[in-house]
Order: sequence, then structure tokens, then C-alpha cells
Amino acid sequence: MLTSLLKTALCTSLILSFGTANAGGPPSDFLFTNVDIFNGKSDVLLEEHQVLVSGNKIVKIGKNIDKPDTAVIIDGTGKTLMPGIIEAHGHPGSPTTPNKILGDTDWMYIGLSAAADLKTYIDAGWTTVRAVGGGPTYGIQRAVDEGIVPGPRIYPSGMFISQTSGHADFRRFADPHPDDLSEKPFWNKYYGHIADGTAEVRQAVREELRKGAVHIKMMAGGGVTSQYDPLHTTQYSLEEMKAAVEAADDWGAYVMVHAYTDKAVNRALDAGVKVIEHGQLMTEQTAERMAKEDVFLSTQAFAAASDVAGQLMKAEGPKSYGKWQSVNEGFKNSIKYAVKHNVKIAFGTDLWGDATPYITQEFATRQAFFSNYEILRQATSVNGELVALTGVLNPYDEGPLGVIEEGAYADILLVNGNPVEDLTPLIYPEEGIALIMKNGEVYKNKL
Repeated sequence: MLTSLLKTALCTSLILSFGTANAGGPPSDFLFTNVDIFNGKSDVLLEEHQVLVSGNKIVKIGKNIDKPDTAVIIDGTGKTLMPGIIEAHGHPGSPTTPNKILGDTDWMYIGLSAAADLKTYIDAGWTTVRAVGGGPTYGIQRAVDEGIVPGPRIYPSGMFISQTSGHADFRRFADPHPDDLSEKPFWNKYYGHIADGTAEVRQAVREELRKGAVHIKMMAGGGVTSQYDPLHTTQYSLEEMKAAVEAADDWGAYVMVHAYTDKAVNRALDAGVKVIEHGQLMTEQTAERMAKEDVFLSTQAFAAASDVAGQLMKAEGPKSYGKWQSVNEGFKNSIKYAVKHNVKIAFGTDLWGDATPYITQEFATRQAFFSNYEILRQATSVNGELVALTGVLNPYDEGPLGVIEEGAYADILLVNGNPVEDLTPLIYPEEGIALIMKNGEVYKNKL
């Protein structure tokens, strides 16, 4: 009885903290009136329209929609109705740094910290997160989908897959290899596989697919925050990477890779990888190849180009800061090449732990490289296409995400003004977003 009461009190507290109309209950019918619509694709808003939501779907868009008897009318005068934001590169299962996970945390801390991060996402209007490795995202996805905690949709990938000495091999200098221990350390049980050779790679991929991964994250090159893999390194042989791609493809999944350098990116492309995460040090020829092969570039502006990120990397130490400076210098060129050759550019942050509250600054940082419309399209319809790469494994396959169209999921924001002209409401969502709806349920209503 006490457990039941505590659970009820916790859920009530979470719901009230969002100021919701019906969060946690069954979706109702809603008729949005007097709204301008950014549909996720066009730079021209549909003015003075109405949008009818029934259950968890958008069922009609028009100017004179017959109101169902049970529908709640929401007057959006002076506001733009747009899709919920999709995060292309999130780590919701990693609410703290690898070093803390290695030796200074436990499951209660991880779970409660993850719940706080989920609230940060949904409060900002981010209704979907494409999880790209690290941590128990399966349980987080389940908790959100079952309504235990509020949060965005989660596309889980499970544990990172890394070679020995690779970007997810976060052992400290004197730590033995996990294979030499009678029991694997916490990190290697739940966050990062160390897999060498085609047989171990296949086993690691299949293990994550068995748990529920809808895509696989491999480390194909050096990283910034990791201490023992220089940025220039190329990780995994072509044969090992092909083994991962084959194992994923057999299951209906795909492989994404962490890669910065030209050599790492091209080896991944040779193996059949569908998405390059980062890519800031690639050449123009590689960008052209990515466009021809219809490969996504999931890059991050705030983490690579902002002064705040530079300060955060300084705090990680001189080695990480030096690597970050190289990424910072290469970022502008990689974007120039990708834009020139029409590479599909996703919108993501790669922010986790203490940096999660900075996610909305991704909008601000991208303004130096893209128009407002391009940024909005990346964060909605382009990312919607990206998450749909999961195909038959798509956990949310009843309609498209990232668009306002009939049949799409009702993941909807009402923002003040016109975001195509001014992104401020999305950079500062507390004041700028009047209403947040996910799956037909209202999570925030300040109207």
C-alpha cells in the first residue's frame, strides 16, 4: 500500500510540474484554430489554418473543420503550430560522464538523473530522441512509453561497440582488459562493448538487437573526451565493420558510426554504414560521396563550434581540449562541403550529463551556418526521415514524425511568433513555447 501511494504521489508531482491538460491520461480530441503552420518541410507557413487531433494522430488540416462534439478548442492566434523537435544525437542513458560511471555511481543515481534529463528534453519541446549509444536506453524507453515518467520518444541503440583502445574503451591507464577479469566492470556490462574481430563484433551487435536496439552505434575513429585514443586514429578494420553491418541488416537494423576523419568516414562508407556521426574532419570529396550514396551526416554545432563547449572541454583537460580545437577548426569546412553537395544534415547535440541544459543552444549556434528555415527543417522533417531508417524495427511506425500532415503523430508545438523569422522561442522555450503536445497528450499549456 505504501509503495502504491508513493508511486501515485510521484506521478502526480511529475504531471503537475508540467502544467498539463491531460498528460498521463488517454488522448482526447483537440481542434487547434487560428494557427499558422510550419509543416516541417516548406519555408512558407500555412496561414490561419486549423488542425484536428484525434487520439495520437493529426487527422485533418484545413480552414473550416467541423468540430467534433468532444473536441477541446485551442485558439492559437498569433502563434505557429509546428512539429515537435527531434534530437538526432542524444545520450539519455548516460546522465553523467564516463569517468563517473566507471567508479562513482549506481543505478538509482543513473535512473533519477536520466528522468531529470528526459524532463529537460520534453520541457524544451523535444518530443523524440534518437539515442546513439551508451547506457540502458531500453528501460528508459519503456518507462516513458508506459507513462511512468514524462519524456520524449526514445529510439534505442543500447551499448556502444568499440575495439580495444577505441573511443568507448574508457578504462583508466592501469585497468586490465575486461576479458582478463572474472566479472566485467559496470561500464563494460551496460555501456560499452569491447569487441575485437568479426566474431566478437557480430556477437556484440546481436546482443544489442536481442535487447531491442533499432540501430547500432560503432566507434570508427578517435574521440575528443576519451583519453587513450588519439583523434586521428581509424578504428575497426573494414572486415569487422562489414560484419556489424551484415548482422544489423539481417535483423532489419542499420549501423551508424562515430567518425571524425576522412579515412574513418570512408572506411565506414565502404562497409555500408548509413549515418556518420560527427564527420567534422572530412574532405569535400567525401561529402560528395555521402550525398551520392544517400548517407546522413549527423553533426553537432554547439558541441563543435561554441565558446561554451570550448570551456567545457578545457575542464576535461589539455588533451581533450586540444582535440576539440581540431574539431572546431574543421567544422566550418565540413558544413560548407555538406551544404554544397546537398548531404542530408541532421540536427543533434551530443550533450549529456551536466551539459544537457544547453541543448536549445544548438539552434543559436547553427544560425552562423544555416538559415532559420534550414535549421527548422533539420530538426523536424529531416530528422523524421532519419529515425524512419529503422524500418521494420521502428517502435513508432503508425505514422511519420517531424511533420504536420494528416496521419502524422500528434507531436506538436505552439510557439510564439514565426520561428522561420525568429528562432528565439525555441532557444528559450520556457517563455517561447506556449503548448507542447506529444502523442496527442498535452505536456505543457501556458495559453
